[in-house]
Amino acid sequence: MIKKWKILNSGSKGKEIVDILLTNRKIKGKKAAGEFFHPVHPSEISLSSLNISKTEVNKAIKRIKKAHEKKESVVVYTDYDTDGVSGGTIIWETLYSLGIKAMPYVPHRVDEGYGFSEKGIDIVKEKYNPKLIISVDHGVTAWEKVAFAKKLGIDIIIIDHHVLPDKLPEAVALVHTTQLAAAGLAWVFVNELIKFFESSKSSVLGSELLKMLDLAALATIADLVPLTGANRSMVKYGLEVLNHTKRLGLLALIAGSGLTLGEIGTYEVGHLLAPRINASGRLTHALDSLRLLCTKDKDRAKELADKLNLTNKERQLLLEETVLHAKDLYKGLPLPEQGEALSKKLIFLSHETYNQGVIGLVAGKLVDEYYLPSIVISRGEVYSKASARSISGFNIIETLRMAKDLLVDVGGHPMAAGFTVETKFLDKLEKRLQEIAGRSLTEENLVRELKIDTEISLSDITDDLYKKIQTFAPFGMANYEPVFVTRGVKVEDARLVGSDGKHLKLKVSQPSIKQSTINNQQSTAIIFFDCIAFGMGELYSKLTSTKPIDIAYTIDMNHWNGNYRLQLKLKDVKIIDSSYESNSGITKKISGFNRD
Repeated sequence: MIKKWKILNSGSKGKEIVDILLTNRKIKGKKAAGEFFHPVHPSEISLSSLNISKTEVNKAIKRIKKAHEKKESVVVYTDYDTDGVSGGTIIWETLYSLGIKAMPYVPHRVDEGYGFSEKGIDIVKEKYNPKLIISVDHGVTAWEKVAFAKKLGIDIIIIDHHVLPDKLPEAVALVHTTQLAAAGLAWVFVNELIKFFESSKSSVLGSELLKMLDLAALATIADLVPLTGANRSMVKYGLEVLNHTKRLGLLALIAGSGLTLGEIGTYEVGHLLAPRINASGRLTHALDSLRLLCTKDKDRAKELADKLNLTNKERQLLLEETVLHAKDLYKGLPLPEQGEALSKKLIFLSHETYNQGVIGLVAGKLVDEYYLPSIVISRGEVYSKASARSISGFNIIETLRMAKDLLVDVGGHPMAAGFTVETKFLDKLEKRLQEIAGRSLTEENLVRELKIDTEISLSDITDDLYKKIQTFAPFGMANYEPVFVTRGVKVEDARLVGSDGKHLKLKVSQPSIKQSTINNQQSTAIIFFDCIAFGMGELYSKLTSTKPIDIAYTIDMNHWNGNYRLQLKLKDVKIIDSSYESNSGITKKISGFNRD
């Protein structure tokens, strides 16, 4: 349960809900509001506003033109997640359309690891003999590998969005910003690239580039970057393209996920499509994901989509098993000795059975459960691979770089990072990181906080309110879906739902007083709403119709059998009276419920 509710606007009575939501998101003035509700098209966003060096972009374009003129072999070397594969597809398809001899390459997570490796560069050299490699979604930390490629006569262009290290690689060009996902950055770069190829193809290329916004949106949502500014533009326009996509691989994946074109939003991408694309890179080889995005064969698209669906199911089972093991491992750790309690503010787990493909997901689940920065490590005999996830106020990549003398490599963002470490240094590394966390994190940092926009009554929830809320979409990181609180509602009905009974379905009510405009008399109506509470099944035994509850929630439109009805998605529940009674006054049932 969330310990602290922070109501951002407590004096909402009489205020327009749109104004409240804008204020809470620090969007001030008509101009800022206009830019938020009507963002410019990604093609109109300047490089300077994204902090992308025009000089570096021009260097990259010049080198690509040379490859085109000299008919050199080029390899697009991507990362193995949705962002990398999507960005790699954008670059590769564009180069191919320009008549450049280009091939994509995706490293194997276990055999080669993240980003450039000498093994991967050797494979590429032997197979394609390129004079130019373009990296997508990696490269800023790979100065040694870039130097290795240079010795082999291979130039490197880096297109990456990760936080820059102190020492940069000596690449031909470094196209970089932290303001976009890698695929978004790739799209912006390609937008500049095609302007330099003045030919009869330019208008065709421009049209194809617009169609690639589906991939940019897919990756931007999947990579959990803030959905503000240029990213909001990418996703808003990209979702429009995605909902009308002609890309055969995406059509097959959408159908296999039980989705319908025209109804795909950030939730559907983040929870249903992206996990399937990521699955192959986690457990097998992400080349299948890239093939899916690029294929022009309908039967091949279905075959690949089916394969990714099966791999994703395997990933779900493996994740569930690993999370259970990690929780047991964490619970079984010895308690800190007296005087050490303040230092144990970070979860640091390693095990030889942990699959590298799911350790990042496991770390995220541990953060959800315990609200502590979490590092999960796949321990090897000589080297170990790790993924880290953080909490608000604790920059995990800066923290890890404070221990870079113990690491083989490290990269990432403030909230998520990965690294390689020699196994013999694990104990020393944990001690160093625990000391840093102990100094940096206060008790206040470790209290999970739920930001609530404002307090409303159930009678305020209408179709009109829902429509106003939707003008703030697409929702995601830094543009969260509006959250409301209603106090003192009565629980009319409670049901455990889901195959494992982990979820709750409630019916709640609240009286509403109405005043007649004719005779000025007051009347009371009872307002009812259905609620769904994922992962809150443990509350079932504590609910009673005689004890009111406060609920924090988002407002959702439930689609069922062609019917549309507003429902509340509960984020948290607080029972007003802590002395829980029996549920004699409440109807309880067990029913099956399939989560989306």
